Amino acid sequence: MKVLSVQSVLALIITTGLGSGDDGWSMNVQPEVRAMEGYPVVLPCTFSHPQHSQHSSLQVMWRLGHGQDATLLYRCTSRPGTSACEPGPQQDQRYRLEGNPREHDLSLRITSTSLQDNGRYYCRVEVQGRDHVSFEDKMGTRLRVEAPPKILALTVEGSQLSGYRALCRVQGSPLPDVQWLGPDDLLEGSPVVPVAQGSSAHYHTVSQLRDVDPGQQYTCSASNPLGKEQAMLYVLAPQAPHTTPGLSAALLLMVSLCLGSKLLLLIGMGVLMLQAGALKAAWCFRK
Repeated sequence: MKVLSVQSVLALIITTGLGSGDDGWSMNVQPEVRAMEGYPVVLPCTFSHPQHSQHSSLQVMWRLGHGQDATLLYRCTSRPGTSACEPGPQQDQRYRLEGNPREHDLSLRITSTSLQDNGRYYCRVEVQGRDHVSFEDKMGTRLRVEAPPKILALTVEGSQLSGYRALCRVQGSPLPDVQWLGPDDLLEGSPVVPVAQGSSAHYHTVSQLRDVDPGQQYTCSASNPLGKEQAMLYVLAPQAPHTTPGLSAALLLMVSLCLGSKLLLLIGMGVLMLQAGALKAAWCFRK
């Protein structure tokens, strides 16, 4: 009796696909692929099929997710006698076929990965014609996009009455660890719940620091195995309203002086006009 190793069993599982009953089909994918945010990545997928399919049109599809919630990312058609696989007119240019379906290679290339590309991908091939057959990988390929920490926002909320708190919004994969540095030592923050909705919760977090004192400087530090990023926040002290008695009296005195000077100017102009009128009358009388 032959005993299979763990690696052999795993290989058998990986190469198992969902077919249409044709024993000539097989498919091989990688269980997991890692990528760095902003860089291209290739998801390998190769297959074998009966020889008669070489003379038929092949349709290639890649989906993100499985079942009713799956998203169709890429579809192209490979016709007999050509090496190219023609995508549809509405195809997203971030995706293109890296392999040649005529050489049993359905590998997909993503030109610039983002954290939103995290997920499980499934490749499928269909043989067009009278005897329509199809084959799809069951296990899929888990794409893990990694990214160093990035501080998206650093803000302060609250009032002088209720107190102030600082919020540090961070993203990264693996999920960054957030620490706060105060004026003198390390401070302890706490996560905000809920952190995020859906799959973005795996790489997005918000940390808050309570009892923030105005007039002080605080630092948010985010780190994961890929790097570290810091941002500083200076909390301005609230400005007191200008309602002191001394200031009001000074302001009233300035307004009074301004009005008094204008009144004196008007009186002086009136006197000059009267004198000018008197001189003119005396000149007329002499004449």
